[in-house]
Amino acid sequence: MLHALVLGWRDLLRPRIFGVVALGIGLTLVLFVALQALAFWSVHLWAPQTVTLPWIGSWQINDLLSWSTLILFPLMSVFLMAPVAAGFCGIFAEQVADTVEAAHYPGAKGLPLGFLDGLGESLLVMGAVIVVTLATLALTPFIGPLASLLFYLGNGWLLGREFFQMAARRHLHAPQATALRQSRGLQVTGLGVLVAALLTVPLLNILVPVLAATSFTHLFHLLDRRPA
Repeated sequence: MLHALVLGWRDLLRPRIFGVVALGIGLTLVLFVALQALAFWSVHLWAPQTVTLPWIGSWQINDLLSWSTLILFPLMSVFLMAPVAAGFCGIFAEQVADTVEAAHYPGAKGLPLGFLDGLGESLLVMGAVIVVTLATLALTPFIGPLASLLFYLGNGWLLGREFFQMAARRHLHAPQATALRQSRGLQVTGLGVLVAALLTVPLLNILVPVLAATSFTHLFHLLDRRPA
């Protein structure tokens, strides 16, 4: 597990893989700018020009309301940057796995799963991670310190399940990939927990889908694939 994670970290510096991270952040910023512009012009076009207040009279509020929407950008950056950028990065996880195998395992390269599979995996993983995170927050008042354990184990299992399955399906049919993942559940979930720990580290959490793709690709090739 640790060996696969270290190899995965090193691969983040490869230009093609680092480019995926940069692309994910760039697409996120473009999306935020577009949403900010949409909010600004929607308020500017549809908000009333003036409002009449008792003892004060008419007051121009359209410009004030329009410019007040600028607070959305920093709010989106704080609360949505990591999951959205991670989602964009996850779309290109297949490209990441292909790069890792070309560099480390050129004689054992798998077959690509296709863009739609990558998109589906990305949405599924990020949706599941968000659900587990919200559930953990909701249960924190009731289970106290166990909430952290639930967060890491839950997200670790989800990340391990999806990313190992994706790496294995490049080489195996779906039933075979599932059987291998289940027979090596301890290693798969253990690596998932290590990767999930980064979800709580600001800025580094953007790297989670890319790091998961590199690390689980290594884990698949490092595992003894005979039945446990």
